[in-house]
Amino acid sequence: MACLLEAPLRISVLSEVTATSRHYVDRLFDPDPQKVLQGVIDMKNAVIGNNKQKANLIVLGAVPRLLYLLQQSSSSAELRTECAVVLGSLAMGTENNIKSLVDCHIIPALLQGLLCPDLIFIEACLRCLRTVFISPVTPVQLLYTDPTVIPHLMSLLSRSQRTQEYITQIFSHCCKTPEHQTVLFNHGAIQNIAPLLISPSYKVRMQALKCFSVLAYENTQVSMTLVNVLVDGELLAHVFVRMMQRDQPIEMQLTAAKCLTYMCRAGAIKTDNSCIILKTLPCLVRMCSKEHLLEERVEGAETLAYLMEPDVELQRIASTTDHLVAMLADYFKYPSSVSAITDIKRLDHDLKHAHELRQAAFKLYASLGSNDEDIRKKITETENMMDRIVSGLSESSIKVRLAAVRCLHSLSRSVQQLRTSFHDHAVWKPLMKLLQNAPDEVLVMASSTLCNLLLEFSPSKEPILESGVIELLCSLTQSDSPALRVNGIWALMNMAFQADQKVKVEIVRGLGTEQLFRLLSDPDGNVLMKTLGLLRNLLSTRPHIDQIMSSHGKQIMQAVTLILEAEHSVEVKEQTLCILANIADGNTAKELIMTNEDVLQKIKYYMGHSNVKLQLAATFCISNLIWNEDDVQAVVNSDCAHKGSQERQDKLREMGFTLPVMNGRGTRGNSVEKARMAGWLKLRSDAGVG
Repeated sequence: MACLLEAPLRISVLSEVTATSRHYVDRLFDPDPQKVLQGVIDMKNAVIGNNKQKANLIVLGAVPRLLYLLQQSSSSAELRTECAVVLGSLAMGTENNIKSLVDCHIIPALLQGLLCPDLIFIEACLRCLRTVFISPVTPVQLLYTDPTVIPHLMSLLSRSQRTQEYITQIFSHCCKTPEHQTVLFNHGAIQNIAPLLISPSYKVRMQALKCFSVLAYENTQVSMTLVNVLVDGELLAHVFVRMMQRDQPIEMQLTAAKCLTYMCRAGAIKTDNSCIILKTLPCLVRMCSKEHLLEERVEGAETLAYLMEPDVELQRIASTTDHLVAMLADYFKYPSSVSAITDIKRLDHDLKHAHELRQAAFKLYASLGSNDEDIRKKITETENMMDRIVSGLSESSIKVRLAAVRCLHSLSRSVQQLRTSFHDHAVWKPLMKLLQNAPDEVLVMASSTLCNLLLEFSPSKEPILESGVIELLCSLTQSDSPALRVNGIWALMNMAFQADQKVKVEIVRGLGTEQLFRLLSDPDGNVLMKTLGLLRNLLSTRPHIDQIMSSHGKQIMQAVTLILEAEHSVEVKEQTLCILANIADGNTAKELIMTNEDVLQKIKYYMGHSNVKLQLAATFCISNLIWNEDDVQAVVNSDCAHKGSQERQDKLREMGFTLPVMNGRGTRGNSVEKARMAGWLKLRSDAGVG
């Protein structure tokens, strides 16, 4: 198969091919083996540090010939080794060079070469494989195509320090998925790599450590195994703690902290363990200081955010460690005009990657403020923080925008911040703009934030409503993404909570009855729950209940019946019974229940259900059916309403219902029970923080 560079590059390179380059390739075809060997050695010396020469040789067809010589059993061990070295040097050029090598099937050829007993040749093949696999353009799956490769690589770990370094580096770069983790785990990666953590070679220790970090990431099986591993009589976790000491290289401290972080998140180490609170967390906070390189600060902040994301106590500890909240503000000022960076190349690199610092800072702020009100307040009071978040929502980098909206979402869980900082900075405006055209991952977080801005007590609710958001939210409910459907319906649910009739009518009109009832049969349980919540909020306040049921009552009663008949969770059925309780509270709507014996029988069944929540919801429904507060005033004026109430009671008794106790004056006797049920219903009112 021909190994060619991409067309534009190939044309430009071909125009500059020199006679010398052709001469190197021609010598590979000499019938004299010694001349071929010398030609390969000369080629090796010619390509070192010379990307132009590497490209020339690839275009002229050097790679297929080198691979042929490498695979021939008639080639001397020295020639085969030199071929592997030259191929490794070619791989150190551009990404186009790597693509050309991969297209020429260099990986299977080198893997086959590992079966040779000659150690020097094996090391040369592994070094070349390492260079090819660490390139982002190489498909890592090529390592796993042949099931005999991984066990053979494991067997080569004991051959030398070089084989240990190269193989562990290959593993750490090629372990990208849970399936890869499983393959390596099943072939003894932990047992074979653990002893390398105490190797005399720093490079071997470092690559072994990186291996464990990728193996443990979001993998409970690996993490649970690691926590019990002994290395020279010492628990692996203690080895990692030693590697985090300040006298160790920063790269080692960071990677060891990542290993312990991943083990903790996987549940293998408790969050209150001293190795997390006293060692890992302080180490990661230390990495955020401005004395470290940009990539170290980014990695430290992102790992710390991941470590404490689900644990409020770790968030509180981190927020008071080394002035972390204030320290992160420096991430937005880098590099400054008075930067201490004197290396021009380094400064240029950091200017191009400064957005990564902002992204990491937003991520860490989001994690810090996800639970604690005092921390959120501290974050928003950090210099220009809200302005930075607003700016972050419109950055060119999609990753920064995502991190900024995640930070905004975390802060939006605070009632105080919704009423103050969010209102003062009108954050709803850039948020709405972000929602107009963004990838799904940004849309999910932005729409989740919008749910919180639409809560009843948020000052942003009114201007958002006036901006025409209903159409946008209704479109989200039709998304293929369950998360977007949930957020769309959740936001509508919050919007409908204690809303006036005009808003409710707009929601029903915008959503459409067909889509509303399609959502009631959505396979995703969260979508169903939020749709029931929306329906319940729409069916509140008697005039609203009667108006909606007069136009959509038949479909609503049909949907309610289907849900109560189907296999659903207690929470879903409880919410459905709450909707019936709201309908029963209507003046005219209650007749839709009274004339539907199928629904009445279902209510009766749930009144006797073993689950107390379902009992209470069904009982409240019957309580609303037989009496409501308007009936009390009606009795004073006439007995028509009382008569209607009495008829409903009589019918229910005939059907075998046990009705709430009524006193001699025709009012509910058990006021305590009534208050308890009303309180329970209020607690289950549907407006929720996301």
